[in-house]
Amino acid sequence: MRGVLRGTLLAGAVALLVAPAPAAGGTAPLVCLDPGHASRPDLTTEPIGPGSSIRKIKDGGGAAGEARVVLRIAKRARIVLENGGLRVAMTRTGPDFTLGRGGNVDRAKFCNRRNAALMIRIHADGSSDPARHGAATLYPAWRHGWTDDVYRPSLRAARLLQRALVRRTGARDLGLFRRGDLTGFNWANVPVVLVETGFMTNPAERRRLTSFPYQWKIARALARGAERFLGRRA
Repeated sequence: MRGVLRGTLLAGAVALLVAPAPAAGGTAPLVCLDPGHASRPDLTTEPIGPGSSIRKIKDGGGAAGEARVVLRIAKRARIVLENGGLRVAMTRTGPDFTLGRGGNVDRAKFCNRRNAALMIRIHADGSSDPARHGAATLYPAWRHGWTDDVYRPSLRAARLLQRALVRRTGARDLGLFRRGDLTGFNWANVPVVLVETGFMTNPAERRRLTSFPYQWKIARALARGAERFLGRRA
């Protein structure tokens, strides 16, 4: 019995050594997942950034089938992240924004209020050229008063998520893109990226994006990139 107890205590000590360290206050970091678009386009407008007179459409609708696909990916990513000990909030878990029909300002504020460690906006691209394919990750351009506080961590997150996504899925690496015109970036007070997981307008890529096994691959890649960003994975 003493030997069993000693072995149990040793195993517990080893577990403590290898277990990820909890966040300050003992609470795991929260990742905010934002599956793009909704069941219907919303052509009303909102300011592109705080105090801006420039306005953009809240939701142009995205590529055909995109809203459904990215929601499935987000739900799978939530499972992987939670299994890894992280907390997750989603801007929508059904056809529309969790708090009613809202644009990208509301989605960013949703993640801001929860003090997310990272906001991942999940999208699938579209193009008039059906041959275009591949994955890309967008991050906010630097602008004083809007994104200066989140620019550097967002860029680091973009690099990690893009690398994980390409490695896990084998998708063509379209690289990183800096964007200053995205409302969901300019209103964010937390690190934020937008992952274009592939092209719905490319027949072969659309088949992959709508398949459950490929959605799991993307979900695991997003989780891996997020975990690395948060220092929970080497």
